[in-house]
Amino acid sequence: MFFVDILEIEGLGNRSYLAGGREAAVVIDPPRDVERVVAAAAGRGVRIAYVAETHVHNDYVSGGLELARLTGATYLVPAAARVSFDRTPVADGDTLPVEGGLALRALATPGHTPHHTSYILQEDGREVAAFTGGSLLIGSVGRPDLVEPRLTEKLARAQYASAHRLAAELDDAVQVLPTHGFGSFCSSSQAEGDSSSIGQERKTNAALTKDVDTFIADMLSGLEDVPAYYAHMGPLNAAGPAPVDLTPPRTAGGKEIAERLAAGEWAVDLRSRTAFSAGHVAGTVNFEAEGKLATYLAWLIPWGKPVTLLADSPAQLAQAQRDLVRVGIDRPSAAATGDPAGWLSEGEVLRSFPRADFAALKKAREADESLVVLDVRRDSERAGGYVRDSVHIPVHEVHDRAGEIPAGTVWVHCAGGMRAAIAASLLDAAGRDVVAVDDSFDAALDAGLALTTGPGH
Repeated sequence: MFFVDILEIEGLGNRSYLAGGREAAVVIDPPRDVERVVAAAAGRGVRIAYVAETHVHNDYVSGGLELARLTGATYLVPAAARVSFDRTPVADGDTLPVEGGLALRALATPGHTPHHTSYILQEDGREVAAFTGGSLLIGSVGRPDLVEPRLTEKLARAQYASAHRLAAELDDAVQVLPTHGFGSFCSSSQAEGDSSSIGQERKTNAALTKDVDTFIADMLSGLEDVPAYYAHMGPLNAAGPAPVDLTPPRTAGGKEIAERLAAGEWAVDLRSRTAFSAGHVAGTVNFEAEGKLATYLAWLIPWGKPVTLLADSPAQLAQAQRDLVRVGIDRPSAAATGDPAGWLSEGEVLRSFPRADFAALKKAREADESLVVLDVRRDSERAGGYVRDSVHIPVHEVHDRAGEIPAGTVWVHCAGGMRAAIAASLLDAAGRDVVAVDDSFDAALDAGLALTTGPGH
């Protein structure tokens, strides 16, 4: 009897898989921090026989090379992928024995990348699960625009064809087990649900229910901005990622933190947005450890910029390090934990700014119509409605476009509060007076704020 264990990569919206039988298993698309995978295999009492990549990833640094080295597993990488390390190339139709009646068949599914390959788990000749990587997702497909702009439409057509190949070759009962699509920006649209099958996808997936031209036009028109750090992930994975070092960083006191900030480095406060707004070191920025830390910090920080991490506990710091190595932020320059008062240099005091809801914004606007409302949601979110006369700068552009924000106190909002807190901290670090709106955007209408749709600045 086979098993499939799902390894959620929280924060990145991805999954890795451990699948096998009584004695041997295969790992699909492992994360950079491989200890968790090794522990999962040990818990099952199985040997990792194969480590398989569906493609050279653009959204995270793979742990495949290191996992294969540690376990002695055969490292499977699509033959057409250009990489700089030794691996076992796999091509369409290759079938690899796992144990007994279990086998893994490679099935070429280009589209997310030109070399993308899915893996089909077979039990006694019957196909039971499809590890579809960034090809067929739950209700969607992987985006085709991450490799090269000139290839986007060609890859989109390949993605459509690959989805149809999977649907044509596999039975309805076969599980669909994608790597992307659980909040990942690698998905071409927001996927829904946690599990699926080929039969379910035949009924609901746009790639299988629309004609090719309609599907491509709809998909390409709906693509969001690509996180900036994606540009660095593919090259890192193709070169062969180095082993990670998750030992605690050196401890910095208040004087060193101030010196690093003065030198233009980033000091990232990992505490909750509530705690940060109540009191923080001037010049620091807030990326909540419990939010999508890796995605948003890697997206916003200038690539390679030294970073100091400030956490409320060693456990929070350790988890943040683990999250960040997954996106190539390998070693913090320094760190500090505990009470933020201990992070101050001599003569400094903690800085703070207010938090509010949309009802408070309505009252403040009635008292002062000139106050600045900054909307940091994505373009697609704003298209559904926005606060009249608000300024729109998506959160990932706030650092570079802060000079475009009019003078005055800035009330920053997003859809729920997390991105508003990031943007508010960036503006606060730049010396602006801010109010972070920590509220659901649905409450804006209930509060009586005037909303509008259509073109907006």
